[in-house]
Amino acid sequence: MARRPLPRILSNGGAQLARSRELARTAADSATDVLHPLITITRGLRRLAAAGRRRWTETPKEKRGALLFMTASVMLVVALLPYGPLLAAVTLMAAAAWKGRDRTPTASDGPDESQAERLKALYEALVPYFSTAEDPEPLYAHGGAWDKAFPTYAFDGGGRISHLVVRYPAYFTDGEAEARARIEHLLAAKSGRGREYHFTWDEEGNQLTLSVLLPLPVDIAAQRFVTTPGETVLGFTDPTQVRRTLPLTYGEQQRDVPPVVWRTGLRSTEPHLLALGQPGSGTSTLLRSIALQALQHGDVVIVDGGGTGEYACLTGRDGVLAVECGLTGALASLEWAATETERRLIAANRAHQAGHPPPDDTKRPLWILLDRPTAFTHLAAADDRKDPQSLLQVPLRHGRPANVTVVVADQLDSVDTLTDAVRQHTRARVVLGPATAAQVESVLGAPPHTTPVDQVPPGRGYARLGTGPVHRLQVPATPNPYDDATSDAHRQAVLDLLPPRTTPADGETVPDPDPTQGEPEPVEPQTEPVPEPEPADPEPVPVLTEPTEPAERRPVPVLTKPTKTS
Repeated sequence: MARRPLPRILSNGGAQLARSRELARTAADSATDVLHPLITITRGLRRLAAAGRRRWTETPKEKRGALLFMTASVMLVVALLPYGPLLAAVTLMAAAAWKGRDRTPTASDGPDESQAERLKALYEALVPYFSTAEDPEPLYAHGGAWDKAFPTYAFDGGGRISHLVVRYPAYFTDGEAEARARIEHLLAAKSGRGREYHFTWDEEGNQLTLSVLLPLPVDIAAQRFVTTPGETVLGFTDPTQVRRTLPLTYGEQQRDVPPVVWRTGLRSTEPHLLALGQPGSGTSTLLRSIALQALQHGDVVIVDGGGTGEYACLTGRDGVLAVECGLTGALASLEWAATETERRLIAANRAHQAGHPPPDDTKRPLWILLDRPTAFTHLAAADDRKDPQSLLQVPLRHGRPANVTVVVADQLDSVDTLTDAVRQHTRARVVLGPATAAQVESVLGAPPHTTPVDQVPPGRGYARLGTGPVHRLQVPATPNPYDDATSDAHRQAVLDLLPPRTTPADGETVPDPDPTQGEPEPVEPQTEPVPEPEPADPEPVPVLTEPTEPAERRPVPVLTKPTKTS
């Protein structure tokens, strides 16, 4: 049976719709051109009416009668004059046309003198990098036309470049990292220091796009994030890097901000995290933020090598198994963590072999957070004891199937002191604080697509999860609530997220100390006079009695007390 062709309206309906849309747009443009005088006069009449109503409102009530009488007199005189109404209408239309004109200033087609000088200087600076003597028609030459090399450009209110598209010749080695770095450094220096620039290389089109990045928000306080179990928010980044946003609270306002989410658990490809930075860069803040999120669904063991009490607010909380600041406690906690990891593996393996689900005590996540473990390395070497980092080998290698996650934070100058197990098994990386592009690339394994700046706020840096892209990162403000330099808003935000104190054995709940007040004064116990004991009779001495049975069948001697005689 032959197939019947589709109707013509269905086969070329898209072309007809496009043609109809074009005709409608052309008709609308023509009508706008024809009716432009009428639109201008109508706009002017509306503005004149608004001005008259505003003048009437501003006039005091005692003067409105005189103003109304004067207006009526003028209208009467105009009506009695020959051709008065016609002249009044013409005058009104002229005033409305003048009042309703478009006052939008026309944008200039090209840059002004200062902007042109800046673009010309940038063009001259790129000539040594984008030109060769063998090029018969060089795009870049001293004294050449910069408008051919910069097809698109934009400036901010301060006269500095905010967006620029740079064309470069095809023989430029844009596939080499060193050649790209030289061009990026030059453009960042000539466009203005103190800002972060994002560079996009189009190798097929031989174009480089420079854009200025807005600073990341630093006023995000610690709060409950809308995540699922196994997701941890490391911080927040640019909206062009991720496709997900989280609703956040800014005081009384709410805003959607794109996060950097780290996924852990059985199906995670990056089960462990390594955070590095300079002193004061915010690595301890990152660990506190991770700990507050981990306590919602798991248990936490904290080892503080700095010994500054940054995690004192977590001591004794529900889910916090230990907060150790000494070498002995750190070794004991990490030995227990290694043993617990092995126990979980054995229990899960036995359940799998028997065809049963894993036991419940192996499903609850266990987090091991270490801040500056290299400080214990020197202490252990001085005391001839075991390095605490050596106890991390089992949790790092077998932590993922056992729901054990390890997070290590240390300083950039202590990278060489970290063990091979820590460096090999921490595939999620974070670099905080001021760092050069070479330092960021050595830690993350890939260069950032932005230019690092020298002055950055605490918690600002870069993050990379496995083999993914490099993200700009801003850690939410999670300071130590017991620190006097912490603001009241951030202190209260952290205190609201802390779990309650662990209930002692006698059933009483330990009250939370108020960080705004000092230490409670010790209360001296009230002593009561103790009455002198009455003289008692002397305690009778036990007497050893033996039964009268043969020696071979004689039982063990028994100590008995004689009865007290009166």
